[in-house]
Amino acid sequence: MAPQRSVRLSLKKPTYAVCVVGVETSVDVHSDVPKGAETFRVSGSSGVEVFMVYDPARVTVPTGKSRWPLDASVEVTISVDTASKDLNDLKVKVSYFGPHEGGALGQSVLYLTGVDISLDVDTYRTGKVKRSHGDKKTWRWGPEGYGAVLLVNCDRDSVTSRGPDLTNSQLASLDDLQDMSPMVLSCDGPDSLFDSHKLVLSVPFSDSKRVGVFCARGGNSLEDYKQVLGAQHLSYEVERQWGERKISFFVEGLTFPDADFLGLVSLSVSLVDMGTLPEVPLFTDTVAFRMAPWIMTPNTQPPLELYACSVVDSHGPNKTFLEDMSDLALKTNCKLIICPQIENRNDRWIQDEMEFGYTEAPHKSFPVVFDSPRNRGLKHFPYKRILGPDFGYVTREILFSGASSLDSFGNLDVSPPVTVGGKEYPLGRILIGSSFPKSGGRRMAKVVRDFLQAQQVQAPVELYSDWLSVGHVDEFLSFVPTSDRKGFRLLLASPSACLRLFQEKKEEGYGEAAQFDGLSHQENRSINEMLADRRLRSDSLYVQKCIDWNREVLKRELGLTERDIVDIPQLFSLKGSYAEAFFPDMVNMVVLGKHLGIPKPFGPVINGQCCLEKKVRSLLEPLGLHCIFIDDYLSYHELLGEVHCGTNVRRQPFSFKWWHMVP
Repeated sequence: MAPQRSVRLSLKKPTYAVCVVGVETSVDVHSDVPKGAETFRVSGSSGVEVFMVYDPARVTVPTGKSRWPLDASVEVTISVDTASKDLNDLKVKVSYFGPHEGGALGQSVLYLTGVDISLDVDTYRTGKVKRSHGDKKTWRWGPEGYGAVLLVNCDRDSVTSRGPDLTNSQLASLDDLQDMSPMVLSCDGPDSLFDSHKLVLSVPFSDSKRVGVFCARGGNSLEDYKQVLGAQHLSYEVERQWGERKISFFVEGLTFPDADFLGLVSLSVSLVDMGTLPEVPLFTDTVAFRMAPWIMTPNTQPPLELYACSVVDSHGPNKTFLEDMSDLALKTNCKLIICPQIENRNDRWIQDEMEFGYTEAPHKSFPVVFDSPRNRGLKHFPYKRILGPDFGYVTREILFSGASSLDSFGNLDVSPPVTVGGKEYPLGRILIGSSFPKSGGRRMAKVVRDFLQAQQVQAPVELYSDWLSVGHVDEFLSFVPTSDRKGFRLLLASPSACLRLFQEKKEEGYGEAAQFDGLSHQENRSINEMLADRRLRSDSLYVQKCIDWNREVLKRELGLTERDIVDIPQLFSLKGSYAEAFFPDMVNMVVLGKHLGIPKPFGPVINGQCCLEKKVRSLLEPLGLHCIFIDDYLSYHELLGEVHCGTNVRRQPFSFKWWHMVP
């Protein structure tokens, strides 16, 4: 350990110094030396350790009474191993000798007061504060890593608060302390020492808007906890009480990592000598925190809550759809939450409005809803109805332009955990629809993309979705859980697979079987007619090329093989230069464990069964999945959305701890 400071000795009078337990102090034995002195000897009282620092190539270690040469290459450092009971109760004596045997030519005396100062947090990530003697200033990823974690205090524990707890400079609920990380200041030493010395807690200016610190003075009253550090308070003179050996603090995060914030913050405590001008810090201890990221959960995680909207349109209320959702939720032991029309203002696209995720520290985790910048009828629902006790909220707004369709969160997905070229992504990878590979098209807003990238734990991948009218990735892909070794499959919409299926049915003699049979408001199209429709075939093959481009990106970026992909038959038609699903888009499904709520395709009925449904069952049911087809044609499909667009699912967090990974 490098010396923290140096103490200069005097032959004429004793020297007094304060030493912090565990911190080495350099003793200057060369500045004030008796005339004729050539060697010296150092001794310390009980509780003081003396270390001789020298270059063995230049200095021969003395024997006998350990008289060391007064050579510039010999230095003395000392440390104390415990706090003093009284002022100056520890002693170091330095004696100087001439070239001949005899008494000392002179002596210097150093009186020491030992003080134990340490700022400690949950460095070892056990959920509790333990005394750390290692590196507390840095933060390290991985299973062997270290460094404390801060939760962004973005929930609302008090029903009287108007906004998230992080907006309050005063504690509104004692429950809020559970969302903060504990920090303990040890300050053991003679009480009289603190008449001339003070402890100052501080936060760097750059971190002051990202972290808040509350001092705890015990008791069960909110007044026993006051904010001492934050945007308005860069330092705090600790109010140490007589005999107090430990002082507790609680630290809250105020913002998630983002483009201008890597996620690291630090706090320091300094022991300051008030007897000097300017006041001099004798010792500083610093601890580092990393802000816990916002983490998305993929379809493969067990469902906890299913959300849908109650709406009314020209066809009437979506009562049947909600009944189907209720049945589906019951099968999966999942709670159904219906957003009433008065709150959604007839905006049914709840998937587009928000994305559920969570944040986690070693001592606690809670769900966090990410509110998209689309800001339509459901604009206020996440903030007013979801934000609450142990349920956080975060959003990113587009400041200087309006949101595009690609800013809706139907255009945001995340893969299950994958390994790519030996690199593990234990929390999966975020998938975002974009204008790639063409230029000048629609992209998700930079403020949202930057936020997702800054979380570091789910390295985003941009896909090509701008070929679609709505432009969302959930229109051509989905993930489903499986019980085999892989654990999941990627489902991709496939016009080629649909055309092959229809060709097979034609050759089997079912060419007159009709798409949309049974829908009074939609013109029937026979298999023969669809196969003969050059425009429909051309449009679908164009779409297939777009999906194939994404297929290669997904295989490369998620480490997938063809065995991991299931092609779901689907046709598309172009309206202008953008594609829309020709019949209900079966990939746009809601996944609740092994139960899949799939848009009913109304495909050609052969031998009493929809051939599209039969094909999908043959693809997915051998994987242990249960296909439940839901009629969403009037309420959703005609409005360019499907089951997934009209629902949202909060899922169980990962068991894997994000701080164990290496980004």
